Amino acid sequence: MSIATPVPPSADRPFRLAINGYGRIGRCFLRALHESGLNEHFQVAAINEPADLASIAYLTRFDSTHGRFPARVEAGDDHLLIDGTAIPVSHATTPEAVDWANHELDLVVECSGQYSDRPGLSRFIEAGCPRLLLSHPGNSAADVDATIVYGINHAAITGRERLVSNASCTTNAVVPVLSLLHDELGIEHAMLTTLHSVMNDQPLIDGYHHTDLRRTRSAMQSIIPVSTGLGRGVERLLPALSGRVQAKAIRVPTHNVSAIDMVLSVARDVTAADVNRLLADAASGPYAGLIAWSDEPHASIDFNHDAHSAIVDGGQTRMIGPRLVNLVIWFDNEWGFANRMVDVARHWLQAAR
Repeated sequence: MSIATPVPPSADRPFRLAINGYGRIGRCFLRALHESGLNEHFQVAAINEPADLASIAYLTRFDSTHGRFPARVEAGDDHLLIDGTAIPVSHATTPEAVDWANHELDLVVECSGQYSDRPGLSRFIEAGCPRLLLSHPGNSAADVDATIVYGINHAAITGRERLVSNASCTTNAVVPVLSLLHDELGIEHAMLTTLHSVMNDQPLIDGYHHTDLRRTRSAMQSIIPVSTGLGRGVERLLPALSGRVQAKAIRVPTHNVSAIDMVLSVARDVTAADVNRLLADAASGPYAGLIAWSDEPHASIDFNHDAHSAIVDGGQTRMIGPRLVNLVIWFDNEWGFANRMVDVARHWLQAAR
């Protein structure tokens, strides 16, 4: 089947977006558009989610983590109403079962997490999606046209791409910090340990929930090591660190906000004060809005609904000798990531216009 070239987004109307997979990230993406005021310029014109419409409306309106939606939410016959504006809702389980072209879209945000290789992702394009932005990494760099961490390589977007990945929440959290410190100090090796809040691939009580046997155990009763592709994700974005990064992940029984314990071997002598100064200056300067820095005595809940990609906890910065640095970085793994998806979507569509 031939794949048509997407029509450039028109300058005389709002960008038209669709969300495929309306779970945690899909709902946060819609909410981020509204809380930022960008819904005036980026119109969600369709949602595809297999769940029933009453549940979709209810979970949009009420969210245990992020609170009530900041607009009136109602369920229509076959659409979701946000402050009276109708968003058509379909309940398909395959890309081909949605008439994407009929919605005159500029971009589809793929938040189901079910498609990660080029053959699977291309099914959306063949079904009429002009462009597809993934809420997860592709299986390999070759499976997408670009993997973007906003603030690091978003300027590389040309507008001609069809398949773009927003990487992962952990990659978005660590890559800006690693990029900055590698430029300033030279990173020789990095060990990254993610302490991640629970996810929906874990059961509340022990059950036959996953082929990874650790993930068959109750999410709320244990600290659970799981596999992670963070090391590969970092090397994909920062090839200068190839072969120098190792990572592991541990799920912890909290509902939201995660942390990364980062141990770095650097190429020149520094002090903890030097490292904190670099990061604090970056947070108030070139990385403002992307990285934040604080030395308050924090707990994870302090960063619930924080839109930064990463918040450096300056009070936890430690040194072992002059070249071994230990940092703690907080991030809202839902809200920060959803806001970076909005940033990438905006930049991509403006580049395509």
